[in-house]
Amino acid sequence: MTQVFHDRWMTPLVRRLGLTNPIFGFSHGREVVAAISLSGGLGVLGATRNTPEEIEEHLKWIRTQIGQRPFGVNLVLPSGMPEADDRAQIEAQLPVGHRAFVQGLYEQFQVPAPTRAGVRSRFVRSNEMAARQIEVILASDVDMVACGIGAPDDVVQALKQRGKKVIALVGSPRHARSALTKPLDILVAQGYDAGAHTGTIGTFSLVPQIVDLAMAAGVPVLAAGGVASGRHIAAALAMGAQGVWMGTAWLTTEEYRTHLAPITLEKLLAAGIEDTVISRADSGKTLRQIRSAWSEAWAAPDAPAPLKMPLQDILVGDLLGAIDDHDIGPLMHYPAGQSVGYFNHIESVTERIERLLNETVHALQG
Repeated sequence: MTQVFHDRWMTPLVRRLGLTNPIFGFSHGREVVAAISLSGGLGVLGATRNTPEEIEEHLKWIRTQIGQRPFGVNLVLPSGMPEADDRAQIEAQLPVGHRAFVQGLYEQFQVPAPTRAGVRSRFVRSNEMAARQIEVILASDVDMVACGIGAPDDVVQALKQRGKKVIALVGSPRHARSALTKPLDILVAQGYDAGAHTGTIGTFSLVPQIVDLAMAAGVPVLAAGGVASGRHIAAALAMGAQGVWMGTAWLTTEEYRTHLAPITLEKLLAAGIEDTVISRADSGKTLRQIRSAWSEAWAAPDAPAPLKMPLQDILVGDLLGAIDDHDIGPLMHYPAGQSVGYFNHIESVTERIERLLNETVHALQG
């Protein structure tokens, strides 16, 4: 690649962080996070569903792999969560009709009874658990912390006092204005195209508005949602973003395949850009995922409305765990953005990043 195009993506943010490319990669797999940082980008570990002990272990492992290169960790910190990590208290609030609907899914799809709590139900998303997770992160040497669905003032202040850079993910100008009242280092403008928790505004409509708002505060912006090729990266730079935030891109990599059941991996590889759907059935909040009998069942006219977080987590968490443990194919699904249709073969993280950067050069040349 020629130096002139390399310089185009060496934005002030990329240079300031000591990166060699503008790719910020989110993943629940620590192997993926390490590979992204080793490839010159910045890997971010999705740790919301990890216990504090697991977070501590993962962050230490990543550091041993990447040396002094920067990396980050992500937590989802919604407001209005219960104070205590008390599953019995949450279960007592679950409506009888919702319990009956879940039991009907067990019976309809012949799902064996769970033998353990699922990922979403082994602890309650609560202020108590969030505080314990944050305590571990504050004590770690992770460089950057990303906050999804809210960035509480006290958390931001504590992180900044420990010298950590703080990112907030926003899905609307309203969210951006609120975030910019805090001492944040980066905003991620995440469009409707994105996987997992997402809003209602498309990436191309959202990013320029967030860039304009953030520019006045001197805060750089990353573009997220539907970023799947070098053309998307070039477009993000043209809209004023100083990098891109990618998550779905890493699901079909060599490093992540061990985190997926074979059936789930096959579904991701086969999915097109029209094969995702936004549902509240997993967590109670909007979550873009691969379309399946699970999302269809909860969208049926006779289905109850999903409960608020964390009630929905506890209602369905054990069932979701049993679905994956026993390979109940029709119900198996995974969070993924509309960009999933671009990633229909397996390659390593390094190969994928090299391809994306070469495509970016061709797009800029064009």
